[in-house]
Amino acid sequence: MAGKGEGSSFSLQSPRPGPAEFRNRFDASEWAGAFGDVGTLIPFVLAYVSVLHMSPVGILFSFGLAYMAAGLVYKTPIPIQPMKAIGGFALGHPNRVSPFMVWAAGLIIGIAWLSMGLSRAVEVLSRLAAKPVVRGIMLGLGITFAEMGIERMTQHWVLAALAAAVALSLFSTRFPAMFALLIIGVIAALMLHPDLLSRIIDTGLAFRIPSLQTQFLLGPDLTKGFFLLALPQLPLTLGNAIIAITHENNDLFPHHLVTERKMAISTGIMNVLSPWIGGIPMCHGAGGMAGHVRFNARTGGSLIIFGSLVLLLALFGGPSTILMLQAFPSAIIGVILFFAGMELAVSVRDIGTKKEDVYLMLVVAALAIWNMGVAFLAGVILSEVLRRNWVRL
Repeated sequence: MAGKGEGSSFSLQSPRPGPAEFRNRFDASEWAGAFGDVGTLIPFVLAYVSVLHMSPVGILFSFGLAYMAAGLVYKTPIPIQPMKAIGGFALGHPNRVSPFMVWAAGLIIGIAWLSMGLSRAVEVLSRLAAKPVVRGIMLGLGITFAEMGIERMTQHWVLAALAAAVALSLFSTRFPAMFALLIIGVIAALMLHPDLLSRIIDTGLAFRIPSLQTQFLLGPDLTKGFFLLALPQLPLTLGNAIIAITHENNDLFPHHLVTERKMAISTGIMNVLSPWIGGIPMCHGAGGMAGHVRFNARTGGSLIIFGSLVLLLALFGGPSTILMLQAFPSAIIGVILFFAGMELAVSVRDIGTKKEDVYLMLVVAALAIWNMGVAFLAGVILSEVLRRNWVRL
């Protein structure tokens, strides 16, 4: 591993820090790594606000608190991300989904994972996942992130190419690449939107706190939230936000281990609490951790930094926050997503050369690009078939 403040990649083959080093740091590397997962947060926040007309205050407030709690508790860069199956369906079918259904789904998801964590049922589920299955999920998710990144980069190829070239040139230096990407993004935003600064100044700052939400407790919202949103999300969360993130953290930080049970419990707690203040369903995510690590985060300090800033935006940003997020170039977000995806995908290189393991990993990865839940189920079944020699490759 690179020394403190260095910009070189932290790979699965790098020397790992010892137990004494696991204190949260707040140096330049942690500040740069703090923004390593904005590529998933910004698009979802903007979409929820603009499509479902949800208040950004509750969304950002809950994210900020969850990020800070994760940094304080885990002390490694275990991120907080929007739940993608719920978000994808809600934002793709705005006429069928209301904010109340989103909050209801979050509460249901929270109760489900809290129950499975406390009862240790999640440990039974996680034991079904052989290493090739987990690596397949990570590879598929990495490719998905890279694909999402490329899609956004195509919206402004010149800007994306410039940002990617700068980031690549800085990965082996002491200057954090994420700072350069953020600077490029801000300059590009001001050039593409000449009136942005004046609009932000005119909008000003306004102190706001999240409002209490209780309407989602009504029967129809709970029922629809369960069947349309929560149920499809459960297998995706199991594969990516429970099993894959546990393996990723323990590979990168073997002296500071976590368990699937801890991941389930923390996922449960934040989703049981967030709907009451207007927060969206949240989870941990292997792709998010890859993004933080890719841009030099090594401790939970990066999460505390990012969570604090998000919390300040929620409380004081007001409409200015949305203006800033909307103006940030999608091409730069794409570059961040691309490198996060590559960091996650390259981590599967420890799978070995055994044909059955590689084949199983690739099958799971291909399916994971389409549907994470189906990929996990198919991987478990195929793993058992190969283990029993019912099929020979």
